[in-house]
Amino acid sequence: MRVLKYAILGLLNRHPMTGYDIGKEFNYELAEFWHAKHSQIYTELKKLHKEELVTFDIEISGDILEKKQYSITDKGREDLIYWLHKDELIGKTAKDVFRVRMYFCNFLDLDARIGLLESQKMQQTKRMNTLMKTAEQYPEVPLADSDRFGDYIILEGAIMRQKSIIAWLDKCIGYCQKAQEEKKA
Repeated sequence: MRVLKYAILGLLNRHPMTGYDIGKEFNYELAEFWHAKHSQIYTELKKLHKEELVTFDIEISGDILEKKQYSITDKGREDLIYWLHKDELIGKTAKDVFRVRMYFCNFLDLDARIGLLESQKMQQTKRMNTLMKTAEQYPEVPLADSDRFGDYIILEGAIMRQKSIIAWLDKCIGYCQKAQEEKKA
């Protein structure tokens, strides 16, 4: 399944955009749950145009700089809406190097484990602070039929995930500290 296809169609269903603008959305709004490189985005835009799901207008900026402003077609909107109605089975867990490392942490001494866990907690807390700063733009829940509603609920889920990860790291640090105390006793 080409999820990137539907992410791009969803963005274009909101309003026309250039490939560069779509890339910025992937680095900001969509970054909590999907990522794509500029090369992937432009390749997908070519496919979408060939499939008649998007069109583009060329805008001239300055003397020679061309920008393609992409828009979704009616066929593209129908395809997007059809895809949005599908229910998905839960996907495989994303690869996580840190968790693999922790799976085998019994090969490390307790100080090394605690160091890795505290470093991870610091990184996760920094990410949490960034998410909380982003959430400040929402003094209240956006209207359910607005473009901002989807961003809000994904952001809320990301904040909940971060809180859970930090709580898990705190527990792991506690387990290791308790083991250190027991060794000393």
